[in-house]
Amino acid sequence: MRLTLPFDVRPEPGLPVPPYWEAHLDPAAGAEPAGGGERLLGAAGGYWGRRGLPVDAPHALAAPGAEALLLALLAATDGDPVLARPAAAWQGPLVRLLRRPVHTVPAPAEGGGVPDPFALLEAVRRARAEGGSPRLLVLSAADDPSGTVSPPELLHETCEAAAEAGLMIVSDETYSDTLHHHDTVLLSPAEMLPDHTAVLTDLGATLVPITVPAALARFPATAHGAAWRERAAAALAAMRAVLPGPVAAATSYVLTEPPEVTDNTAAANRLHARVGAAAYRAVTDGGALCRPPKAGFQLYPDLGVPGLYARQAEELVTAALGRPVLGGHRFGDDPTEPRVRIDTGVLLGATETERRTALTAADPVAVPHVAAGLAALTSAFAEVCGPGAATGPAGSGSRGHGA
Repeated sequence: MRLTLPFDVRPEPGLPVPPYWEAHLDPAAGAEPAGGGERLLGAAGGYWGRRGLPVDAPHALAAPGAEALLLALLAATDGDPVLARPAAAWQGPLVRLLRRPVHTVPAPAEGGGVPDPFALLEAVRRARAEGGSPRLLVLSAADDPSGTVSPPELLHETCEAAAEAGLMIVSDETYSDTLHHHDTVLLSPAEMLPDHTAVLTDLGATLVPITVPAALARFPATAHGAAWRERAAAALAAMRAVLPGPVAAATSYVLTEPPEVTDNTAAANRLHARVGAAAYRAVTDGGALCRPPKAGFQLYPDLGVPGLYARQAEELVTAALGRPVLGGHRFGDDPTEPRVRIDTGVLLGATETERRTALTAADPVAVPHVAAGLAALTSAFAEVCGPGAATGPAGSGSRGHGA
């Protein structure tokens, strides 16, 4: 089965739409300006301020989705981007729309979408020696595809390397509010290099329904940051990438994070933690190698089958589960390694009723449709990882080296 990706490559959180969302979709709301109106950006300032990153309207932007926002950020910046390897599946193709070279740097084994600092310096040096112009590092300390979180010391060393190499940073913090455990330490590059870091977050992971494109960006509180913001806003205007008025009204409300919103977010994170841990046990019981997820609603197992490539792993796991699964090559990872991303949100149900049942259950793992999905995961991975597992359509191929 060869996937053509007629679906969103983002992981599915699998949550029901909260009642307060539709209650605050104001049909009478007027059109928003490119980059967001006064009410929306004021709410965004409060959102960032509660996270220790205060910002005013001239240094913030809102847009209909992280794709449009990152495209605007890149269009407003000279030079080539540098991505971690692996990175979110939507980032590389988006960069190539601008016909710019994409430089990739492997992330360390401990996880997270933050490149190794020494490999970063070497990659930038080599690229510039060959005539390239790497200028912007895109990273994510809470990672898609792996659901892991980069250690603070690694993030600090990578930020120092970026500063030494003269790179600006775009920190994708979409999953920063989805930590599974309170004792996980997660830092932002904006805390370490505030004058060199723009922060990007897609609200579909937490505050708005996944079907509603809505994202925020925070720019450095400098003249350079304000100019970067204005160029990005102009790019959004040129693309007519603005939030519809009713969506902006509801987004403004949830960004103020009243108790009903924070209660729902906390319940969702507890659910993701329980189901993510159970899914980790399911795939490892089935024979895969995997790091336990610490954020989000995804994990990134390695089938560990010699001779199996990422594309073949994608096809086999997709067939075994009966739903699309993305191989590691979709994330810029080594195509000779049999890694796949598993979205745990799809285990929470196919209907609003099933998803609400999972969200409100005292023990979501025991909910029948969740338990059945977890059992199917174990069976699928036992099938593709077990003795005599297939090594691709022709049963042949050679194993390459890891990234």
